[in-house]
Amino acid sequence: MFRVSGIVLATALFASSPVLAAEFVRDDCRSLVQPSSGLRYDSAEHARWYKRFWTGTCEDLKFCFSGSPNWNDIVGKLLVKGGPSERAALLPKACRLGQLIGLDWAREKKIKHIHTADLKVFNTMLEAAGDPLRGVEQVEAKAKAMVTPR
Repeated sequence: MFRVSGIVLATALFASSPVLAAEFVRDDCRSLVQPSSGLRYDSAEHARWYKRFWTGTCEDLKFCFSGSPNWNDIVGKLLVKGGPSERAALLPKACRLGQLIGLDWAREKKIKHIHTADLKVFNTMLEAAGDPLRGVEQVEAKAKAMVTPR
C-alpha cells in the first residue's frame, strides 16, 4: 500500500470495502460514535478486525475466533446491569469506550497498544465493578493511558 498524505489514500480505498458496506455498531451506539465508514484505518485488515471487535464475526481474518465477547454484547450487558436509571449516562460512555479500545486493538500487533490480554483485563474490570458506570470510567482511564503517546 502506498501512503499519500497521511491516510487519505487508505481511506479512499477502504471506504468502499464490503466490510464497511453496512454499519455494524449496535443501533443505540450509532449516534454516539463516528460512523465506521468514516474512520481512518491503517489497512483493510484493520477495518475487518475493528468489525470483529464490535460483532464477533471473523470475515476474511486469519487466526480469528468468532463469537463473544464482542463490544455490541458487552454494551448490552452493561446496560442490563446498570438498569434504566443509569442508561442515559452509561450508554454514551460505553459506546465511545468501544470505539477507543476497538480502533487500537484492531491495529497490527507491532503498532497497537491494546492487546487481547488487555481486553480480558478490561472485561474482568467491567464484570467486577459493582457499578457499571464506574467500571466503564475505570476502563476508559486505563485505555486512554495506554493509547496516549508518551
